[in-house]
Amino acid sequence: MATERVERRLTAILAADVVGYSRLTSMDEEGTHVQLKEHLRVLVDPKISEHRGRVVKNTGDGILAEFGSVVDAVRCACDVQHGMAERNADVLPEKRIEFRIGVNVGDVIIDGGDIFGDGVNVAVRLEGIAEPGGICVSARVQEYAQGQLDINFEDAGEQQLKNIAQLVRVFKLRLRDVDPSSTAPLTAPRGRHGRPRFSIVVLPFTNLGGDDEQDDFVDAITETLTTDLSRIPDFFVVACKAAFLYKRKAIDARQIGRELGVRYVLQGSVQSCTDRLRVNAHLIDAESGAHLWAERFDKLRMDLFDMQDEITARLARALDIQVPAAEVRRLRLEKPNELDSIDLALQAHAVFFQKLSVSGAREARGIFEEALRADNNNVDALLGLVETHMWEVNCYMSDTRAQQVRLAEAAISKALELAPNSARAHFCHAWVLMALRAPELAFRAIELAISLDRDLPFIHMRAGWIKIFLGRAEETEGHLNNAMRLSPRDPLLGIWYSMLGLADLQLGRLDQAVDRPRKAVGLTPNHEIPYFYLAAALALQGRAKEAVEACTIGRRLAPNFRIGKCRAEVQSDNPVFLAQRERLYEGLGKAGLPE
Repeated sequence: MATERVERRLTAILAADVVGYSRLTSMDEEGTHVQLKEHLRVLVDPKISEHRGRVVKNTGDGILAEFGSVVDAVRCACDVQHGMAERNADVLPEKRIEFRIGVNVGDVIIDGGDIFGDGVNVAVRLEGIAEPGGICVSARVQEYAQGQLDINFEDAGEQQLKNIAQLVRVFKLRLRDVDPSSTAPLTAPRGRHGRPRFSIVVLPFTNLGGDDEQDDFVDAITETLTTDLSRIPDFFVVACKAAFLYKRKAIDARQIGRELGVRYVLQGSVQSCTDRLRVNAHLIDAESGAHLWAERFDKLRMDLFDMQDEITARLARALDIQVPAAEVRRLRLEKPNELDSIDLALQAHAVFFQKLSVSGAREARGIFEEALRADNNNVDALLGLVETHMWEVNCYMSDTRAQQVRLAEAAISKALELAPNSARAHFCHAWVLMALRAPELAFRAIELAISLDRDLPFIHMRAGWIKIFLGRAEETEGHLNNAMRLSPRDPLLGIWYSMLGLADLQLGRLDQAVDRPRKAVGLTPNHEIPYFYLAAALALQGRAKEAVEACTIGRRLAPNFRIGKCRAEVQSDNPVFLAQRERLYEGLGKAGLPE
């Protein structure tokens, strides 16, 4: 008998509860109720929204919320406790409303707007053992957050929580241990003039409209973008407190760079009319004053929180691309023959993204290997090694597949050991698991990557790709749309259209299976695979001449590509996928690709 499929997801859960609520209400029932509602309205709910969480439900004297990122959940918990300490500063101790907070990460069951399961139960029990004004987290939360936030956790050991079968290792986080103004990473590689290599300040955006409501929205963009950038590995981001000292002051970017010790300055403005909002952003070299990059975002007016999230996510992704690119240009001018391990890894990424081909992957891999000879613990180089091996393997163009998979396994194992909280590391792990024909495990790795940073578009792209191999190609487009929403001008956009074309081909949607790979080859003309997808779709439509032309270009770029190699090295045994996959093989054969 068929059973209804239960919807689940991996999420970070925050549970908060008022300490001694019954005692407080016995003294002043109405007053306590009013005060609690005010704390929730003014502090707690806005902080949850600010850190991109969702209130699941209010529980009378508490709240349950979920977050896509563990780091966001811990940041929110810290901000709430700091905010409550400030709000209670002038309140008599016996009348204070104080929260206990528990944070856990786990797999939950989704039912309507509610969430259930052990992940939720553990969060609630952790809240129950926290000190007043304190926070308790599980070992998994501590593991994810330790490397991302400047926080000291106290190991409280394994504890038997009420109604939880297994012992849970608990870590305590006390309010006095946390610096609320700290948004910078613990360390940052330094460049010339003692400034960290990827150091940046987001100056307060200018409100060109002038009205007070928009002024709050503009400041929120500055604050949220600062937070988003601070989560990018190796970025040193000046805290908002320092950046807002420059609000409405006309100061040269070079002076700001000297005063704050940063290499890059981001300036921006927000302008609105009746139904549209325009955001302009400019990236400036703080050493030379040169404008390096500019972008304009036009959006229809909608819910301000939704707009703020989308705009800041797009800006953060663009800067994650533009700042390293600027550093590569700087390196080539300043010290082309004196590159250290970090410099070499940067250069390798530039080569890889410039060519986006098997030949480019091989060239970049040589530079990553050189970077690792200089520093074998360079996580960025280790992940680059994985990505370049997997590019070749998963394009079915490796002549030494088993060896490349072993090398990628060794590199990802070391990278995860060095950086267990890196979303990109878990993204790369998923890629390796696909090469090992384990798409279910690969998707779990992607879900973990999304829980660590849901704003990285390439992770959503990989989720969509894996769905094809799980026999769920109809779900691919939703994941790719998320990626494109976060980064509509991404350098990987051609690859994303290629994946959409593959999903269309597997589902028999031949018109789209032609249009999307055609877009892909226009955006990434050196990438071999889209030509083969295009050739197969054209052949199945009966457009033989065009199919042969596309296949010929693909074979010129990848002379050893064969149907038989695709069959032998396909990344999944899923029966639905394998049945759909026959369309690709049939089309490639009709287009003239040898078996």
